[in-house]
Amino acid sequence: MLGLLLALSMILAGCGGEEVKSNEAGGKKALRVVTDAAYAPFEYMDKDKIVGFDIDVLTAAAKEAGYTVEFNHVGWDPIFVEIEKKRADIAISSITINDDRKKSYDFSIPYFLSTNKILIPETSEIKGANDLKDKIVAVQNGTTGQAAMDALIGKNSSNIKKFENNNLAIMELIKGGADAVVADNAVIEEYAKNNPDKKLKVIRDDTFASEFYGMMFPKGSAIKADFDKALNKIIENGTYSKIYKERFGTEPDLEKLKSQQNKK
Repeated sequence: MLGLLLALSMILAGCGGEEVKSNEAGGKKALRVVTDAAYAPFEYMDKDKIVGFDIDVLTAAAKEAGYTVEFNHVGWDPIFVEIEKKRADIAISSITINDDRKKSYDFSIPYFLSTNKILIPETSEIKGANDLKDKIVAVQNGTTGQAAMDALIGKNSSNIKKFENNNLAIMELIKGGADAVVADNAVIEEYAKNNPDKKLKVIRDDTFASEFYGMMFPKGSAIKADFDKALNKIIENGTYSKIYKERFGTEPDLEKLKSQQNKK
């Protein structure tokens, strides 16, 4: 009996060692990353795989920092819950850094410069944001596009149609249920470019302020500093620019991006 107990304890000890090893990468734990994979070209589903610019950047930063990551598509609103409840280590989903979100979450240094733009039919007479005041505008709920329209049209206005994601907002425009969509420039530019048959165009308005995306962490996250350092590294060594050019076909504005990194 004693021999059997000793043998069993050795087996269990061996299993424990295997489990720890499978969850470690160079002495650092594997990280759970949550996203809303319905936001091409930043994060979207390619068959059963989550891909996109954000995914490429975080994967490169994690490798630089010595972590392994697992991406989970959970939807837009749930990413905030998962991070706040500390059920995930990082969220990346084209999340604009702003003062309100900083109250509940920690953010990495900025990794992307964006601005909201307006998507309209080619035949539309809309010229800019002021023309939207008496129009029906579709937005993704909980985004800076919605915030911009709340400020312009009125927070409780029935002229603002809110959707779970931008794909649904764009579908509302295409079927005639909205006059315009307001969303991050890269998202609607990508859609208009890839769907010429829909006969849509994108216009800019300088009243929309520049925004910066960041990786989002639970408050007090111990790994934020590692990812800040890693992001700086991949920006400096050219990895970031290579990813950016592959995804968008242009060079990033690194100087403007770096100018934001020391701002609180």
